[in-house]
Amino acid sequence: MNIGTVAILSPGDMGHAVGQRFREHELDVITCLAGRSERTRTLADKAGIRDVPTMQELVEQSDLVMSMTVSAAVPGVCQQVADALKATGSETLFAECNAIAPQLTRELEPVIIDAGGRFVDASIIGGPPRPGYSPHFYASGEHAAQFARLNDFGLTVLKLDGDVGQASGIKMCYAAMTKGSWALYTELLMAAELMGLTEPLLAEFQSGQESALQRMERTIPTVPPRARRWVSEMEEIRDTFAHLGMTRHLFEGVAEMYRFIGSTPLGDETPESRDRNRTFTETIRQLAEHLPPQDSGDVH
Repeated sequence: MNIGTVAILSPGDMGHAVGQRFREHELDVITCLAGRSERTRTLADKAGIRDVPTMQELVEQSDLVMSMTVSAAVPGVCQQVADALKATGSETLFAECNAIAPQLTRELEPVIIDAGGRFVDASIIGGPPRPGYSPHFYASGEHAAQFARLNDFGLTVLKLDGDVGQASGIKMCYAAMTKGSWALYTELLMAAELMGLTEPLLAEFQSGQESALQRMERTIPTVPPRARRWVSEMEEIRDTFAHLGMTRHLFEGVAEMYRFIGSTPLGDETPESRDRNRTFTETIRQLAEHLPPQDSGDVH
């Protein structure tokens, strides 16, 4: 399969950076911005991504469609692409690159195949591409080798043995560690703040958990602008683990924590607009201020 034009759905934080990397490697990159936010339009324009008016035109013009959106939107995007494939008779390769449970990925595969397209299970581990860096794109399934040709265009693609679902699975496990840890750090620091224990706790972390403290300092201020998007991702991890016979409650709690963070004024920020001078301790203090008051009669 020759790759000349790649479609990005949608060019948000990750998608626009991937598109920009492709443009740097002289690929034509397109998207369909109908109904998208002004921020997404701005990011697409910044990356040099060309807008086409309809999904059908996008499918007809592209050799590869890469879906990179919030987890909750994945089935709808997949169906839109399938409808466009049916309408145009295209055999475009569709890469499902989102953070979703392996069982959902396997459910989506026939939606694309029955519409005449080809399907690859892909997942992304790491941040958006930047100079000298690419996240790891994992790929599995029958068409993984075709997707791996993106190694020639500035991405790092790792092909997994096995069927559709393997790439989604490794993403679920990795995100459980990273985003699960950030939710845990946030919650325990909020608890310390509410009990007046922030200073001695941080001193103890400095003494015995210095590397974890450094991760908290670096990461926690960046969490609120992304918290709303992560709720559905944590629910996908919950479903992944439950499907394997493990508890669903752990990541129900993580999803609840991100839902709370997203409901605060800090959750209204975007990665571009967040206050970069706000420390992680100030971030925690502001989040704790927005917890609902507790009835002292409920404490036993």
